[in-house]
Amino acid sequence: MTKLVKVLLIVFIFAISGIQAQDFQGVATYKTQRKLDIKMDSTQVGGMQDEIMAMLKKQFEKTYTLTFNKEESLYKEDESLAPPSAGGSMIIVAGMGGSGELYKNMKAQRYVKQSDLLGKVFLIQDSLKTNAWKLHSDTKNIGNYTCFKATLEREIEAVFNNDSKETQTVTAWYTPQIPVSNGPEKFQGLPGLILEISYDSQTILCSKILLNPAKQITIKQPTTGDSVSQSEFDAISVKKMKEMESQYERSENGDNQIRIEIGN
Repeated sequence: MTKLVKVLLIVFIFAISGIQAQDFQGVATYKTQRKLDIKMDSTQVGGMQDEIMAMLKKQFEKTYTLTFNKEESLYKEDESLAPPSAGGSMIIVAGMGGSGELYKNMKAQRYVKQSDLLGKVFLIQDSLKTNAWKLHSDTKNIGNYTCFKATLEREIEAVFNNDSKETQTVTAWYTPQIPVSNGPEKFQGLPGLILEISYDSQTILCSKILLNPAKQITIKQPTTGDSVSQSEFDAISVKKMKEMESQYERSENGDNQIRIEIGN
């Protein structure tokens, strides 16, 4: 047994002993940030660069809450006003996925995600994947919590190309002081709550944690939408996006459109 594993086990055991008499639950608030890799056609954008950048920054800087207990969690975006339109016709091409409520059941190893795709609501139901995390001895403090580093190499589909795969490196910082094997999005499986995740150009950072609030937390999984598996939803997403791409390319007003491509 390595020194790191021994340390984590000791911290984990003490943390559990301090909460085992309680129905452990909490709410973690996360904020997202993304470094934008943008290609703009200067002949179309004109003097709108600053306005477009401000809109995109607001689009990717969002706030999410993870409501959790020992076995379940619900991850969803905080309600906010939609960003103002820059005017005219604009096409923003980003990665697939979209936002929506994500319910995870750690005991049953399954998830349910409610996702809106071009105005149609889907209910994605599938099994949680086992993340092959590599634990490191690096530590840092996030707020009042001591966090350990973990990394993950995973294969993802290239945007707009189902036949192409890319390797993505994910870096996580988790704290055994909160002994819940969970985190934002579909990241879980570490000996403590994940407080920070970064991959590609995106970072998700926990800004606030409320443990065992006085008011009992109720976690309910979403139930509205057309039921599909993750692979079925991915196929539908790619098909719809390609249809939309083709539609705009054929549009007679194409010269009046602004196209922004954002990498993974």
